[in-house]
Amino acid sequence: MTHEENAALAPAAARARFREGLVVPTSGFSAGYAQANLLAVPEEYAFEFLLFAQRNPKPCPVLGVLEAGQVESTLLAGGDIRTDVPLYRVYRDGELVDEVADARESWRDDLVAFLIGCSFTFESALLENGVPVAHIDQGVNVPMYRTTVPTTPAGRFSGPLVVSMRPVPADRVADAVRITARYPAVHGAPVHVGDPAALGIADLGRPDFGDPVEIPDGAVPVFWACGVTPQAAVMESRPSLAIAHAPGHMLITDARDLTYQVP
Repeated sequence: MTHEENAALAPAAARARFREGLVVPTSGFSAGYAQANLLAVPEEYAFEFLLFAQRNPKPCPVLGVLEAGQVESTLLAGGDIRTDVPLYRVYRDGELVDEVADARESWRDDLVAFLIGCSFTFESALLENGVPVAHIDQGVNVPMYRTTVPTTPAGRFSGPLVVSMRPVPADRVADAVRITARYPAVHGAPVHVGDPAALGIADLGRPDFGDPVEIPDGAVPVFWACGVTPQAAVMESRPSLAIAHAPGHMLITDARDLTYQVP
């Protein structure tokens, strides 16, 4: 399907395609609707992760929390959190042990699923205002990087901040900051503009997650807090089980992105 066809898909139709086996990054899908990161942990860890998210609202803005054993939500009407993400990651004791398109085999009734805001949500607003989004133009996943910036620990959870990067024409950086600042529930304004070394990133061509993008002449790397940060915390904190989205493969929700826009 073309980018235009993906953008025109209703969220339920997009989720149906993923249930049927389509595995692709979701940037550009269902324009006008919010996308979400997923992290599901056993109930014994749930309060500590909720506290971690509360202490780190920039990378971990919580859009919704499902109760233990719950797999449906008003954010995905008629859907199933175990099947409606294109690709899942399964962690055991902090180690990535599997990537699957259907998480039901690894799911447990004691898992509490957290839905966390995703910066793909504000990409429609960037495009509508003429700010290019390089990974969409280039047909690749957004590049994401572990940084040397620590998060604020909570209970057993700690780890580094993860950021996503979009190269923005130098004369549009202020616009990109202004536009995305209106979406604090999906990471909001950038955390850094310019020098990647200031975040401890040695090579933009080697992202920790996602794909490298070509940085056009005259563009500046702009970094947003990223919802893969919880997975970095899982790798460092090593809970017995965690199920997450594969980076860039998000849950497309029924919530309009305007729901999360502030004046």
